[in-house]
Amino acid sequence: MSERMFAIIGSELNVKPKQVQAAVELLDEGNTVPFIARYRKEVTGELQDEQLRTIEERIKYLRNLETRRQEIIASITEQEKMTDELMKSLEAATKLQELEDLYLPYRPKKRTRAMIARERGLEPLADMILNDTVTSGDPLEIAKDFVTEEVPTPEDAIQGASDIVAEIVSDSADFRAYLRKKMWNEGFIQAELTGDEEVQQQFLQYAEYAEPVRQMPSHRILAVNRGEKLGALKLALTVPGDTYVAYM
Repeated sequence: MSERMFAIIGSELNVKPKQVQAAVELLDEGNTVPFIARYRKEVTGELQDEQLRTIEERIKYLRNLETRRQEIIASITEQEKMTDELMKSLEAATKLQELEDLYLPYRPKKRTRAMIARERGLEPLADMILNDTVTSGDPLEIAKDFVTEEVPTPEDAIQGASDIVAEIVSDSADFRAYLRKKMWNEGFIQAELTGDEEVQQQFLQYAEYAEPVRQMPSHRILAVNRGEKLGALKLALTVPGDTYVAYM
């Protein structure tokens, strides 16, 4: 696995995996980046300070990624829910967020409305909705088959089935990746002044502020976050939500 990490970092920096390996071994021994850059050039093949810092950050990230991957694989396997397709997806994940999205449907949850609906026997109705197995007729008439003491009306049955569908969609790694990318590319951060006028004085430039998320520089993110924390700004993320719902 270490060789794979060295190869990944080497490819990112356009250097040889052996150079990455040498740098990592020196870092693991407790050597600092400035020391390695200055006194161990012959070992690392002349790696520069910036390259070494990147190696230090990336090896830490990739090691954390691998540790988390094994924890998730163990958890899903213990639940007896592992499949070949899921294993391939977990092994192919290159980001922690990808792993967490894949794990979400299997992560132990607090008792949810969807869990309660499943316990009440509404999963078959949810499957009908998800899979379009019934495409005609009155939904309330169809839902009558699922009325019980715990589900007193057809409306309750449809609501419970909808809770199950909502959780399945929310837990979908594909949808979460789609939404994250779309919100990054299309989302706007909007701000308006709120709260105490004295505190507002520090943030008057954000009185009618709106900016694409992807274009916000770090200092502005810090500024609006601070304004929100102080109660001077009310922030909102604006996206074309109806478009996303239609896609899903």
